[in-house]
Amino acid sequence: MTPIKRLLLATDFSDCARRAEEYACALTASWRAELTVMTVVEFQPGLDREYAVNQVYLADRMYEATAGLAAFKDKLHRKGVQATTRVGTGLPSEEVIAAAQSEDADLIIVGTRGKSGLAHVLLGSTAERVIRMAPCPVLAVPMPKAEDQVGRAITLERILVPTDFSDCSLAAVQYARVVAGQAKASIELLHIMEPASYGIDFTIESSDEREQKRTAATKKFEALSSEFAAAGIAAKASLYGGVPADAILKVAAQSESDLVVMGTHGRRGLSHMWAGSVTEAILRRGAIPVLAVRKPAFSRRMPGLSVEEARA
Repeated sequence: MTPIKRLLLATDFSDCARRAEEYACALTASWRAELTVMTVVEFQPGLDREYAVNQVYLADRMYEATAGLAAFKDKLHRKGVQATTRVGTGLPSEEVIAAAQSEDADLIIVGTRGKSGLAHVLLGSTAERVIRMAPCPVLAVPMPKAEDQVGRAITLERILVPTDFSDCSLAAVQYARVVAGQAKASIELLHIMEPASYGIDFTIESSDEREQKRTAATKKFEALSSEFAAAGIAAKASLYGGVPADAILKVAAQSESDLVVMGTHGRRGLSHMWAGSVTEAILRRGAIPVLAVRKPAFSRRMPGLSVEEARA
């Protein structure tokens, strides 16, 4: 498997971004990866950069950005972590995506809230554009619920991977395998069986149909688990009933998961994971990092598990 070696951290140096910075530092050191740290001076397209007021604004913001990067780079150096830095000017989502492309990043790391151009990362249109267009997976790190959690050691020992066995969710399984291999972590695969619902002909599914779904999911789990075992990664599979967001949060809490890895699209239940209420619920109600994997971007970078066997 090709390792994750090039990390891109997008930050505005706010308190809300500190945990994401800690993750970037820890992963860079643990994985012996290359780290690029960037910040964005937000400037709306269409504004005249030559206008005197805008020149003053850009000069002031650029000075703050450069000083922030220098201070952060010095802090990393004291921890034995080397990094390169860059400043973007424009729309935050576009600048982050452009940086990821030019740096050929394997993983983007961001906080879920910020103070300026990244204020709505993963909670609004900026996040949706980054996740939908980024050329690599995106690790979203929430602000800890309690202030004393900031500065605590970063651990990636238990990874939770919800899957509905669609191509996109299986891409998340593939990437979770890579992360688990580098972090020496265990994997818990989770399939959520939603409450019985009505079909297009207004008939509710029978108990036999429900059991068939359970049996099919079990067989697919067996195929995936054998792949993990062959790679020397401990893995277990769980079937859970309920509403997707509630189930994911409950299982993550019960398992004391350190990370949730999810595909950005999928079938019923996970189909709007990054565009609807499920994702918002996980980010707002949970305090666990979420790694979003978009299949087209991921597939071009690395071969994965044999999804044909898993989908059989």
